[in-house]
Amino acid sequence: MLKRILFVCTGNTCRSPMAEALLRALAQERGLQLDIRSAGVSTIDGLPVSKNAQTALSRRGIQHHSTSKAIETGSIAWSDLILTMTGSHKRQLLQKFPNAVDKTYTLLEFANDDPEVLKRIAELEGLLSEWHMSQALGQPLSEEKRVKLLQLEQQMPSFDIDDPFGGPLEIYEMSAAQIEAALKRLLDRLQQ
Repeated sequence: MLKRILFVCTGNTCRSPMAEALLRALAQERGLQLDIRSAGVSTIDGLPVSKNAQTALSRRGIQHHSTSKAIETGSIAWSDLILTMTGSHKRQLLQKFPNAVDKTYTLLEFANDDPEVLKRIAELEGLLSEWHMSQALGQPLSEEKRVKLLQLEQQMPSFDIDDPFGGPLEIYEMSAAQIEAALKRLLDRLQQ
């Protein structure tokens, strides 16, 4: 089973710290031993977790007093699984750390259990890999595969958790609820 999980968002002051704290609490409830951290793709070390994120957590009986950490090579190497809050975070992370491709997903993508969506994800990832290889070789992707790629991208649900940064507490509550629901599915998947 995957033991070391890294959550990633932009500034590591809202979504990823909430995911880290929520998963720690949910795993403890289920008696699971997980090592959980979080980081940001565009932050500096030492910023406090936002007040509204702390309030959303404390309303769930969770105290979390960490500070932001910028994503770095050591965190990537440490993790068994990297879960980003959006597709953009995933792309930014993989651009900087391409060797993490086999263990990096968005949280909502990894927690998804719809077989039809999972099939489309696999097909889309295969086409994207083929496209990247073609680009590296200086060859175009065939028109048929390009059309299929566009169709698959349009059929995908959003795997992004909305950014509550700067919003009212209600927005943080909605974000925390979305994260918590995905984390419960994540734990179900890890326990299978």
